[in-house]
Amino acid sequence: AEPVDAATSSTLGAELEALRVDLDERTRDLQRVTAEYANYRKRVDRDRATVAEQATGSVLAALLPILDDLDRAREHGDLVGPFGSVAEQLTTVVGKLGLTPFGEQGDPFDPTRHEAVAHQTSGEVTEPTCVQIMRRGYQLGERLLRPALVAVADPE
Repeated sequence: AEPVDAATSSTLGAELEALRVDLDERTRDLQRVTAEYANYRKRVDRDRATVAEQATGSVLAALLPILDDLDRAREHGDLVGPFGSVAEQLTTVVGKLGLTPFGEQGDPFDPTRHEAVAHQTSGEVTEPTCVQIMRRGYQLGERLLRPALVAVADPE
């Protein structure tokens, strides 16, 4: 083994320190790029889910008039036989996609979910209440697709 003089030792120490600084810098760069990529993937996944929900919502919104016709046919007792079976299948499918109807007689009036088209007063209610449902409302998850058309009774 050859003896290492002080000049060579300090040169090697300086080179080693420069390599450590360079390695630390590259490590920080890699960590930053990894974090940016993880954020990008999360954003893309979130955007993809939003687009899928919007597409589902627009298809379901187009089906709402058909569901209204089925409700009217059900009220008149016309949903019998094969047509009734198809109506139930359609109702089941839209339910599985997340469509939920709302708007029942006796529900408290909520202006964010109901659209009042008639108004009256009544001694039988203690708060604004939906007394007649003219058209059901629908929501997809937490998103309102269509408000319910209702007649509202206020307390006297």
